[in-house]
Amino acid sequence: MARRNDHTKEELRELALNAAEALVAKEGLSGLSARKVAASIGYSAGSLYQLFASIDELCWELNSRTLSVLLQQLVESEQPCAAQEQLNAYALCYYEFAIRHTSSWSLLFEHKSSTCDALPVKLTAQIEDLFAQIERPLMHLNKSKTPKEVALAAKTLWSGVHGITTLAVNRKLFLSIDGAEIAMLDCLISSFLEGWCKEKPAC
Repeated sequence: MARRNDHTKEELRELALNAAEALVAKEGLSGLSARKVAASIGYSAGSLYQLFASIDELCWELNSRTLSVLLQQLVESEQPCAAQEQLNAYALCYYEFAIRHTSSWSLLFEHKSSTCDALPVKLTAQIEDLFAQIERPLMHLNKSKTPKEVALAAKTLWSGVHGITTLAVNRKLFLSIDGAEIAMLDCLISSFLEGWCKEKPAC
């Protein structure tokens, strides 16, 4: 069995996070425990608690890594195109991310802290950064809206995108049409923007 001084603290945290990701992918959130994570990297559960105050903290760290990857992929999906096309690209990116990284993506919504409801400041900032990506094209499409209205619209629209994605991931769309998920995402966005842009005929 490895000893704690075989790795730096940073190395050990990375080992633990990688092991936790593997456990979540294999067994889901219910299969995640300090004992299992520690055993998989050859350390004791006590050693793990020298790195993370609780399983909640470990999950927050996992979710932070997931959000970082998701944001990077959203940024990479940006194209020199019309705002509506960019929103379609973001939606497709989000859907494909959920399909490719289902366990990590699911943990974002399944994990609830056992001690408090408030998100860590780092996670809150990452979520705000993600929504800022959605707010920019919405603001471009209707410059008469206030920042609060744009923020509300971004969350409203993305709630719909998330709903379609969730149903698709869980195979609950009950549609046999190839590419139905993408068609639904495009339909949602175009319908939403029809109302969003109604004050601007040029849209």
